[in-house]
Amino acid sequence: MSKHKWSQDVTEQSDALDLDEGLFKRTDPKAIALSLKRSAEHSHRRKGTPLQSAMSMLTFYINRAGDNLSAKQRHILETTKDELRMAFSKTEKRHAPR
Repeated sequence: MSKHKWSQDVTEQSDALDLDEGLFKRTDPKAIALSLKRSAEHSHRRKGTPLQSAMSMLTFYINRAGDNLSAKQRHILETTKDELRMAFSKTEKRHAPR
């Protein structure tokens, strides 16, 4: 019997966002955030806002990776959360009514 985990299925075959290959292994938090933002904005299958979907996928990955994440990569991904918030707030401010 295979030790295939449900979380692996979610990561590999998520119906929420189409993510770039190796996205969470990158070392630039801003690049990760912008890629997540782009994926969330282009997805027609998400249930929440683009920010909620992007943040949810990032948090899901961090939680599922658990102890397998190095301290350095965990820090990069936690920093990505702030970059993601900034990326979306810049977009919202640009599109705000005057």
